[in-house]
Amino acid sequence: MEGGLSKMKIWVNGTFDVMHIGHIKLLEHASSLGIVRVGLDTDERIKEKKGLNRPVNTLQDRIDFMKSIKYVDSVVSFGTDEELKKSIMEWDTEIMVIGDDYKYHEIIGSELVDRISFFDKIENKSTTKILNHGNNSNR
Repeated sequence: MEGGLSKMKIWVNGTFDVMHIGHIKLLEHASSLGIVRVGLDTDERIKEKKGLNRPVNTLQDRIDFMKSIKYVDSVVSFGTDEELKKSIMEWDTEIMVIGDDYKYHEIIGSELVDRISFFDKIENKSTTKILNHGNNSNR
């Protein structure tokens, strides 16, 4: 930390089950703002929210994959809204980076941070499209 200035603490969370370039660009943006911690939904939480066929990748695989990305400084997991809020508070999060598709939804833990930075979704890039159309999400 040059000149005694500390970097902002940035929080990103989600399933990050089937990674694509949109995820990488979101993490790159988050990294440009400061030190990035990623919170990953547990396998059980994903099954509850997205159905029994998800996740495609286990929590441990998603953690290992996320840790290998240069824009990510640390990774934690959470199974409930309360655990998510506790992790956001423990990290002393200053900024949450969220995909702009959540702009008009409730953002769990938003009351615990200084600001939300919405990231514009990359057109035609989504996990749903990848799962529904195979590897080519431009179809």
